Parts: sequence; structure tokens; C-alpha cells
Amino acid sequence: MSRSRGLALTALFAALSLIVLGGASVMPTGRLGLTALSGILPAAAAVSGGGLRAGLLCYGCTGLLGLILVPDKGCALLYLLFFGIYPLVKSLAERCGVWWKESFLKLAFFNGVLTLFWLTLKSMFLPLLPAVLNGTLPVYLAGNVVFLAYDHGLSGVIWLYIRRIHRTLRK
Repeated sequence: MSRSRGLALTALFAALSLIVLGGASVMPTGRLGLTALSGILPAAAAVSGGGLRAGLLCYGCTGLLGLILVPDKGCALLYLLFFGIYPLVKSLAERCGVWWKESFLKLAFFNGVLTLFWLTLKSMFLPLLPAVLNGTLPVYLAGNVVFLAYDHGLSGVIWLYIRRIHRTLRK
């Protein structure tokens, strides 16, 4: 694939990611799901646009423009700190080839982001959490379970993208 075609695909994925992120900020429900969906597109850019560099470019453009253009800065911040960068972190972690090392790196990244959110935004989200999640330990346990399910689902979506869409883009 030529460099110009790879750059054009990366720009297309960044634009799509920004559109989905903008949609997440104006939808009354499904904000978290749409923000997660916008984070899949940097992975698509990495697969089809020319590697990790293309994915980082897509992530950076979407994140920066999201902070400027998206009305709900919470969605843009969630994209920047987790959903946009995680598919690229996942790619790097899975390169080591040892299952337990991959899992450790992914969980370390997630727990670092969760700790950042917990320390900075606890007062905002604590009233919204169910009573069973009032302590720190239950939040981390539930968060890790949900994260592992998200990671497994993301693997499936990336596999489906490679099998169905990436083949068409290569032609």
C-alpha cells in the first residue's frame, strides 16, 4: 500500500472516529458504548493504514479535535485516556507472545487509568454508583471483570474487521 493511501485511510478513520465521538456526546443514552466504538477506529487505522504509527496518528487527531469540537468533554476525555489508546496498548502488549505477560500489561494499564479516574472523579461518580460498589475494592473487582470482557470483545471485533473489511480495503 502506498504511503498516501495509508495516510488517507488514517484520516478517514480519524474523521469517522470523531463523528462517532461527537454522536456519543449528544446522544441521551449509549454514551459509553459510542465512546468505546470510536476507540475501535484507531485499531482499524493501525491495521489498514500502515501500523502503530497510523493508529497513533488517528488517536491523536481524534483526541485533539475531540477536545476542541465535541460538546461533552467527558466523552473526549474518556476517549483520550482509555478507549482511544487502549487498542494500541493492546497491540503492543500482545506482541510479547506470552499470555500471562500480555494479561499483566493490559490489566496494569487498565488499573492505572481506573486509579486516575477514581482519584480525580470519585466525588462526581460516587453518588451514581450502586450501594454495593461504594468501596474501592468492589469498584476495582467489578472494573477488572468488565475490562476483561471488553478486551475479549475488542479482540473479536478486530478479528472481524481484519476478516471482513480489511480484505476489501486492500484491493
